[in-house]
Amino acid sequence: MTRAGRWVGRNLVMMVAIVVLLYLFAPIVVVMLMSFNAPKSKLSYTFDGFTLDNWQHPCRPFGLCDAVSTSLRIGLLATVIATALGTLMAFAMVRHQFRGRSATNLFIFLPMASPEIVLGSSLLALFVSGGFGGQLGFWTILIAHVMFCMSFVVVTVKARLAGMDTRMEQAAMDLYATEWQTYWRITFPLVFPGILAAALLSFSLSFDDFIITNLNAGTTVTFPMFVWGSAQREIPPQINVVGTAMFLLALLLVVGGELTRRRRTR
Repeated sequence: MTRAGRWVGRNLVMMVAIVVLLYLFAPIVVVMLMSFNAPKSKLSYTFDGFTLDNWQHPCRPFGLCDAVSTSLRIGLLATVIATALGTLMAFAMVRHQFRGRSATNLFIFLPMASPEIVLGSSLLALFVSGGFGGQLGFWTILIAHVMFCMSFVVVTVKARLAGMDTRMEQAAMDLYATEWQTYWRITFPLVFPGILAAALLSFSLSFDDFIITNLNAGTTVTFPMFVWGSAQREIPPQINVVGTAMFLLALLLVVGGELTRRRRTR
């Protein structure tokens, strides 16, 4: 085998990984590039010229900032509620034995495995049959988002709990720590990375959701719905500004968390 062949054999996995990452990040690069675009027409999909005006006036398209604000409020509330309830459920399902535990595990996975159109239409039927058909809006969207985000929280936190060494908690109790002290000083710090990951995942799913939201939104407009509605008439470049800003914020959180972790492990 030649030297080039041996080099390819040793680095094949890395080369494939780089190609996959480039494929995944290519749309994001396009969105970031188009956020600086000065389109010549309302339905332009090409880069016609560089401008900073989109970043200087992100709220110029009517209703864009209101839609983003609505998505942020729903996403944050859904994240807090789903993370709190899902974490408690994960602790109960990992640390306690109770009748119906296996069935509960099955039901937890159903919202993740079911198509969104099925979940959305089922929730719509529930709200209508409950007499809320004329009151669809912010609160019905929030309830729907908490429902499907909770499953992802339970699964994520359960995985963290299952891989945790319980001997550290036992050692703390052997040193006369109370259950409350053991939880806050040992258990919670160990589980927190899983809880944080579940919260970030919940917010991403909530902010990004369209199908379930569209069926239960009434007259309320979230950011994904604004994008879908705008695409029928025009493509405001400020939409790419919001997408770029959200990606940079997520990147900042991930990089900041990784740097903090490395600083602590030194």
